[in-house]
Amino acid sequence: MIIFEKVTKKFPLGNLALDNISFEITNNEFVFFVGPSGAGKTTILKLILREYLPTEGSITIDGWEISSKNFNQTVTLRRKIGMIFQDFKILNDKTVFENVSLSLMLTNTAFSKIKKEVEEALKLVGLDGKEKVFPQQLSAGELQRVAIARAIIGEREILLADEPTGNLDPKTSWEIMKIFKKLEGKRTIIIATHNTDIVNSLQKRVIVLKEGRLIKDLKKGGYEI
Repeated sequence: MIIFEKVTKKFPLGNLALDNISFEITNNEFVFFVGPSGAGKTTILKLILREYLPTEGSITIDGWEISSKNFNQTVTLRRKIGMIFQDFKILNDKTVFENVSLSLMLTNTAFSKIKKEVEEALKLVGLDGKEKVFPQQLSAGELQRVAIARAIIGEREILLADEPTGNLDPKTSWEIMKIFKKLEGKRTIIIATHNTDIVNSLQKRVIVLKEGRLIKDLKKGGYEI
C-alpha cells in the first residue's frame, strides 16, 4: 500500500509543487494521475521513488515510512518499483536483451534466471524473438515495449509510468495500454498522463491534480478538471 499523508513539496526557490496532498493506493490497484503540466504528477512519482523527499507530511510504502530522513532501504525500495518514461530512456549501444536485463545483471542474478525472465517479459509485451535487436532498428512503440519489459522484470510490485504514450500515435498508444491491462491485478500500476481518450475509455480510478492540489479522486472516472 502507498500512503501519502498531508504531503507538501516545495523547491528551494519557493515553487510549490504539491500542497497538502493525501491519498491511499492499495496493492495491485490501477490509478491514473491527471492534470495540466505543472500540476504535480511527476513530483508524486519522484516522491514514490524517493528521488525527492517531501517538505512536509509523510509517505509510507508497504509499511516503510520512506519520507523519514533516517530511511536507509532506498536500494531495496527501488527494486520493488519499475519506472517507465515518455522518452523511453533506452541505451542505444545495448541490445534489447541487454536493456531489459540490466537491473538483474546488477544484482548478480543467475544468467539462466535472467534469460527466462527476459524471454517472459518480451513475450508479454509482444517482442519475443527480438532479444538481439538494437534500439535503432525499432519503432517508437517498440522502444516503449522494451521499456515496459525492463520495468516489469525482477517481479517488480509497483509500476510507475510518466506520460508513457506521450511520444506515440493514437493506435500505438492503445497497443501500449493493452499491455498495462494485461498486468492489471498483478502489480500496482500508477500512470501520469494527459491522454484524455485513454483515461475516459478505461474508467479506472482517477486522481485529478491542479496547481499542486488534489481536487478530485474518482473511483471510476474520466479526465475532467
